[in-house]
Amino acid sequence: DEGRSGMSRALRSTMSGSQAESHTMKFDLIDHVIEQSSDRIRALKQVSAAEEYLGDHFPGFPILPGVLMLETLVQAARRLLQDGENTRLVLGEVKAVKYGAMVRPGEQLEVEVTAMKRDESGIWSCKGKGLVRREGDDNTAGGGATAISGRFTMRPIRVS
Repeated sequence: DEGRSGMSRALRSTMSGSQAESHTMKFDLIDHVIEQSSDRIRALKQVSAAEEYLGDHFPGFPILPGVLMLETLVQAARRLLQDGENTRLVLGEVKAVKYGAMVRPGEQLEVEVTAMKRDESGIWSCKGKGLVRREGDDNTAGGGATAISGRFTMRPIRVS
């Protein structure tokens, strides 16, 4: 695509080689990793009224957008799978995602991601879910209303 390649050239021309290679987006939704093993991670995203996008989603009734719930699962998967690897992983496919309970300011989204398998091309199959944690609710492991659940893949980034 002509526009994207032109944008890439412009970005490369404004950054030195080492700057362009080390530039990473600082958009971390994970506030705390609860536990992590070789194939599973549990982490928390605290939803605060101070998060700017909540003012527009929705005015008078702010909720965490579904795409950011999915991104929280993806970021947890990346932390799990890139541990010790040099390959950058990005979201590949999303399958059978279901949204349920809403996550409001003052609540937490607890995500759990399990790595199922890795194929010969380095693509990981994962399953994940996110539970709403509300003050005063039973917040033991497995408790809480399901906000998101589904399967997705994480693949090595393709640079061309």
